[in-house]
Amino acid sequence: MPRRVNLPGADELFRATAPAPGTEAAAAAAQEPSPGSASSGRVKHDEKMTVYLTSEELIAVEQARLKLRGELGRNVDRGRLVRAALAIALADLEAHGTDSDIARRLSAS
Repeated sequence: MPRRVNLPGADELFRATAPAPGTEAAAAAAQEPSPGSASSGRVKHDEKMTVYLTSEELIAVEQARLKLRGELGRNVDRGRLVRAALAIALADLEAHGTDSDIARRLSAS
């Protein structure tokens, strides 16, 4: 019986794990995030949630990811992008309640 071994790809093996010292990203990483408003970033996650998107929504996510990469030099995967957006929406909901952007969008649909 053949054994299949799952190995990480080259991008995962050779990715930068910390911002270069003296860069703007390093300064941002050194700042403490406010509780409840930061996404978990690149860590092992114990839970999984499946979200279905329309083709247009998926294209918008990919375009945002490519914009971050092209204009800001941030190589962000879709999961990190979605977790960051979720953290922003939840922080807005906590801070503004029914006046938050997410509450207004959900009540309109």
